Order: sequence, then structure tokens, then C-alpha cells
Amino acid sequence: MDAPTTIEAVQPEPQSGSGGASDPSEMKRVLIGDSDTEAAAFVQFHLEAAGFQVESMVEASEVVLRAIGPDQPDVVLIDVTLPGMEEFGVLEAIRSNPNAASLAIVLLTSKVDSDHVIEGLDRGADDYIRKPFDVEELVARVKSVIRRSKMMRDVSPLTGLPGNFRATAEIIRRISAGKPLAIAHLDLDNFKAFNDHYGFLRGDQVVKFGAHVMLEAAASCSKSTFAGHIGGDDYITLLDPDEVEQFCKQVITDFDGGILDFYDAEDSLRGYIDVPDRSGERRAFPIVAMSIGVASNRTRLLASQWEASALAAEMKEVAKRELGSSYAVDRRVE
Repeated sequence: MDAPTTIEAVQPEPQSGSGGASDPSEMKRVLIGDSDTEAAAFVQFHLEAAGFQVESMVEASEVVLRAIGPDQPDVVLIDVTLPGMEEFGVLEAIRSNPNAASLAIVLLTSKVDSDHVIEGLDRGADDYIRKPFDVEELVARVKSVIRRSKMMRDVSPLTGLPGNFRATAEIIRRISAGKPLAIAHLDLDNFKAFNDHYGFLRGDQVVKFGAHVMLEAAASCSKSTFAGHIGGDDYITLLDPDEVEQFCKQVITDFDGGILDFYDAEDSLRGYIDVPDRSGERRAFPIVAMSIGVASNRTRLLASQWEASALAAEMKEVAKRELGSSYAVDRRVE
């Protein structure tokens, strides 16, 4: 059961000016590779005016080394005919390096035929900008490709859901807004034993099923709900405190109603699997269950994302003490 499209509601990150943040350490960095120094200077001038940090190079080998190095730029703008390598050579050299697999790359070209554009995109470019440049389009395309690249880097490849970085940023944003907020930390119990017994392929299907169940429950809540996959068999949902009970009950009902489909018939009927533990002793592990811990600002102030996450994790451990799927909500008054 594949997870459907996420229903997250993530607001754009606040920026100052038209390009990046006012803090230089947060400014987006652009690397330009173009032997046409006049064109490169034009691009650099306008991108710096839009708030970017810009570096220009003319040698193909230098561009490649800079792009695949440890201190990568946010986006690389390269001329497709950069001297020192054959056409598209710089693009292929960068994209073939594992360290630059998700690096945003925009090709600069004076060619107008669509076949040339298609070839560049097929070889791994994220976008094209044609010379002579329209300044507004140039800045908009650079912003767009950086934004898409950032989003893709923090998306779980298994579930397609936002990852830990974006979940943290969303918690910070909602705490700062001071609006009603509940944080639900969801976790699978007995999953490692299941994974060891049936293999990671079936284990991945259970992780995706957990995401699907969470999203279905989140879909019945308000549109401001955020759902994320923060790693392994851990998920997070940000929602209105008034919707917590409804959300948790639906998750547990739907999860328990479908999890047995991932077990062999004999194990399903028996209600457990027989798996060696870490000491080598065979143990009976119960059916995979879902534990949910919830913290909210209804009865106490959530001063930071660390406090909010710690409280939700604490309540998740409380839920795990119960046999089978369960949830626990922090109702302590500060």
C-alpha cells in the first residue's frame, strides 16, 4: 500500500529582500561556470543584488571540483560549452559524483533548439536559462530551482513525506506563531523483529503502510495539519489539539485493521512471530503495533521545538507500556 500524496501545509521560509536572508551565513550561494566573463559578470551582479552570494569560475575542472567538494554551493550555473570539457561534460562530471547527486544545476546556453534543451535535461540538469538573460526570469529561476532542490533533499525516499529538517522547521514556525499546537510522535512497536523475520522489502511496505494510515487520519483533520516521516519507523504529525483524540483513534483503528495483511497466514493466526533476539534466544514477538505520544500547548507553554519533541517522545514511551497499539496525551498543567 503506497502512501498517497502528503497533505502537509508548509509555509514559505521568511526571507528578507528579493533573494536570500539578511544574515550572510544564511544567504544562498551560487557558483557560475562560464568562460564568457562579461556574461558571468552580468549574472553575478544581478544575483548579488537579489541577495545571493556568488562565485564565478572559467575553468571546467575548477567548476567540477568546487561543485563536488565538501562546501557545496546551493546551485551551479554552467555554460554547456565550458572550455576544457566536451559539451555537457561539466554537467556529467558533476552529476556522476555521489556527493553532488542532489545538487541543483542550471544550464546557461545561447542555443534555442528544443533538442538541445531536452538533451541537457536528460543528462541531469534541473533547468535551463537562455542567453541573453532576462534579469527577472534569471533571478526567479535560480530561486525556484534552489527551492525545489531543498525540498527534495528533505523528503523521505521511501514514503515521499517531509523529513526531520522540515518537520523541525515547521514546529519552530508554529511555536513562534503562538497558535494552538499538538505534536504527535508515532512509532512502530516490534518492527525490528518483523524486519529481521520477513526482510527489509516487506519491512518497507509496513513503513509505507504506517505513513498511509497517518495521512488518512490527518486528511480528516483541518487543512493546517502537517505530516512527516522523520526516519526509520518514526513519524510526526502537527495538528490542532482539538483533533488529537479523533486522529489517534483513527490511526490505531486503521493500523490494527490492516497490519495483519503483511504477515504470513500462519503467523497472523498465531498472533506472533518466532524470532531470535540479540542474545540468540528465540522469542515470540507480538504483531507490529503503533504507539503515539502527544504533547500540546493546551495546558502548558511549549517554549522550544526541543521541549515539544521531548514531551511527545516521553508520552510515546508511556504509550509503549500498553500491549498493542495505544496513544498517550500529555495533560499535565504547567
